[in-house]
Amino acid sequence: MAMVKDPASGKAVGIVSKPNKAEVAQILPGLTKWLSAHGYSFVFDPETAAHQSGVDTISREEMAARKLSFVIVLGGDGTLLSAARAVAKAGIPVVGVNLGALGFLTEVPLEDLYPTLDSIDKGSCGYDIRSMVHCEVERKGSIIATYDAVNDVVVGKGTIARLNHCDVYIDGVFVSRYQADSLIVSTPTGSTAYSLAAGGPILMPKVESFVVTPVSAHSLTHRPLVVQDTSQIEIVVMTGDEEAYLSIDGQAGMPMLDGDRLHCRKSEYQVKLLHIGGTFFDVLRTKLKWGQR
Repeated sequence: MAMVKDPASGKAVGIVSKPNKAEVAQILPGLTKWLSAHGYSFVFDPETAAHQSGVDTISREEMAARKLSFVIVLGGDGTLLSAARAVAKAGIPVVGVNLGALGFLTEVPLEDLYPTLDSIDKGSCGYDIRSMVHCEVERKGSIIATYDAVNDVVVGKGTIARLNHCDVYIDGVFVSRYQADSLIVSTPTGSTAYSLAAGGPILMPKVESFVVTPVSAHSLTHRPLVVQDTSQIEIVVMTGDEEAYLSIDGQAGMPMLDGDRLHCRKSEYQVKLLHIGGTFFDVLRTKLKWGQR
């Protein structure tokens, strides 16, 4: 775990929140008061600005161009994933404040918000580095779209009811033809998300790997496959006249056509998650309700 030696350098903070979350309006007055008292300027995303007028408002993507000390996320993991993708290229740390969801990534309870901010302000808060997966969509020999995901990229059924057919290659070597509802390429961070629900393994965040997990595979012998994150993963989509759909962290994406190729590899960007203490296994026991000693 790296340490934030001078997180308040520049003294500016971005605030991102889940849309239509009533608690945000109650949190903001105290939060902005604390930030102002400690010398921080702040910017809101539009979802946060809906709860307080007269503030500097920019999109999440524009926050990457600001010299922000860190970004505060008020909401759940979905909101944090969106914010993390937006600011990862700028290396801006993110701290997630859980407002009632399961929250593997938004680990700060609301009651610990101000002690956490004090720790960050004093430079005694560390951060975890989380890898991302980069994917490119190739259609008829040309790259038509690129994405970076924190959790996973998923090739799933569009409007069709039948199974998807996908050929999978690892470093140019044919692995198998999968017949499944969906095919997931997950990072270690995403191993506790959709991949876990589909029967995939839990990976510690520092494990340098990806998981390829079929969802409801036609063959019972098709099991989740763990590969090194130096691998080049290629998925060839075969849908005939129908469409499949590419999903990025369950939030963005595009239709995929027959013959499209999805190229996945480790992203050049990383996510910095401010960390308040405890271990990955503490999180698992808490979130998954594992038994205590």
